[in-house]
Amino acid sequence: MNLMEIAISLVEDDEGLREEFGELIGQTSGFRLHRFYRHAEEAIEKLPGEVPDILLMDINLPGMSGIECVRRLKKSLPELPIVMLTVYDDSDALFDSLMAGANGYLLKRTPRVKLVEALFEVSSGGAPMSRKIARKVVEFFHQAKSVEPRNPELSGLTKREQEILGELAKGRSYKEIATACGISGDTVRKHMSRIYEKLHVHSRTEAILKFLGHPPP
Repeated sequence: MNLMEIAISLVEDDEGLREEFGELIGQTSGFRLHRFYRHAEEAIEKLPGEVPDILLMDINLPGMSGIECVRRLKKSLPELPIVMLTVYDDSDALFDSLMAGANGYLLKRTPRVKLVEALFEVSSGGAPMSRKIARKVVEFFHQAKSVEPRNPELSGLTKREQEILGELAKGRSYKEIATACGISGDTVRKHMSRIYEKLHVHSRTEAILKFLGHPPP
């Protein structure tokens, strides 16, 4: 992905928010507004022919939900980074979004400076979330009785890949994993890319669920 010109598309039914986000993207150095989609059905029809670098997806859309839209898009565009946008930090919507393949989850009231930071983060392979939402994710995984590998599929991972996935299951960020393992952040991202490929998953949540022995729905 070219960080000098990150193409951003948005699926949002609210015209005012489309204009607000479009203005923010257009005025931010390094970003380029790619396309707007008013509903999920339009995105599914047109997006495969005009793929952006990052897609911002409203959760509560008329007709098909943003969560179902992500699930369908990830089947044909597994490498497309998608960040969910919503008004409410609802736990069910959070987990459904992540399990559908979303790469991040942000509240629409997120300060615009933080939103820009999040877009740069996802362009570098990160998974931006508000602090409150990230804490819920960590708490969810901490409730697992064990973080020891229990899925036979993991036998195809190297020892280092299993180590990294284990650290991820403890709720640690890429930066924290890099420090714990004595490697660079770029190396962590490369390992995660191979882990995704080997486990046939598209998000860190799916990878962790497989690690914990709970295949994603």
